[in-house]
Amino acid sequence: MRTDDFDFALPERLIAQHPARPRDAARLLVVGPEGPEDRVVSELPALLQPGDLLVFNDTRVIPARLHARRGEAAIELMLNRAEGGGLWQALARNARRLRPGDILRIEGAPDLAPRVVERQEGGSVILDFGPDQAALAAALETAGEVPLPPYITRPEGPSEADRADYQTVFARVPGAVAAPTASLHVTPAMLAAMDARGVKRVGVTLHVGAGTFLPVRDDDPRRHRIHAEWGEVSENTAAAVNAARDEGRRVVALGTTSLRLLETAAGDDGRLRPFRGLTEIYLLPGHRFRGADALLTNFHLPRSTLFMLACAFAGTERIKAAYAHAIAAEYRFFSYGDASLLLRAEDR
Repeated sequence: MRTDDFDFALPERLIAQHPARPRDAARLLVVGPEGPEDRVVSELPALLQPGDLLVFNDTRVIPARLHARRGEAAIELMLNRAEGGGLWQALARNARRLRPGDILRIEGAPDLAPRVVERQEGGSVILDFGPDQAALAAALETAGEVPLPPYITRPEGPSEADRADYQTVFARVPGAVAAPTASLHVTPAMLAAMDARGVKRVGVTLHVGAGTFLPVRDDDPRRHRIHAEWGEVSENTAAAVNAARDEGRRVVALGTTSLRLLETAAGDDGRLRPFRGLTEIYLLPGHRFRGADALLTNFHLPRSTLFMLACAFAGTERIKAAYAHAIAAEYRFFSYGDASLLLRAEDR
């Protein structure tokens, strides 16, 4: 297996810069054994079966990008993961300028003065914002920017519309620095239609980190390391998934973040157990999936861990054919783009 096996040419014009309006007007490519089928996201409730269990991610994106200064040096920070006690791991542009003990000034939040605790490998630092997390949350709302992915171009910075567009209908638990983008398509009307059809749903929490945008640089993707992300599967959710399995009902993961957490919490016997903590699970072709039968997801970057995950779930050749179809049909790609519904391949 080589990283080049997961490369493909994507015309830049297909990278979506804004979401479809309304959200459920986005296109939907159903990818199953019969080949790709062109649909629309608003049709998803009808494509699901009564009794299906939809597992969504209820994380909420925080305005995690900050502009700071150490003396005259400009430092861009991307908060990545809360470490407890007021400590945050952050990715820092110009991290080489930082030393433990440095005090940073945050532009737009003069009362916020985080201290550098540790400089880590790969441009990461540990910052101490102090114990008052309410004050930090308020400062982020004032001074922080929506952490849009690097492929969404905003020369003047994210807009007010992005604050709403880059948040899902399920958003409840603050902590993510990237949206679980498959859920960006879901509307209250779709949820009502799913309820009427008898589709059940339960939530998990995975705080998506900035590492989701990092490319796989090694020629062998098995040597790539996934950044740890905090997640939780509650007892109620584990029980609901296990009951669906026992009753022969399908489990549908709404997004790769939900799927990764389901696989993290699934035992070798296929039973889901409550989970709370960090996960670094990395799903490559050859993985035997235990947590879901179908996956709703957006179209992903070439050579990315998420494209590899899609190949692992639905079969590499099937996904490559589906992506070739999507490019030829000019589907819109990445976070603000269109969606695909992948049916799990039994022979991967």
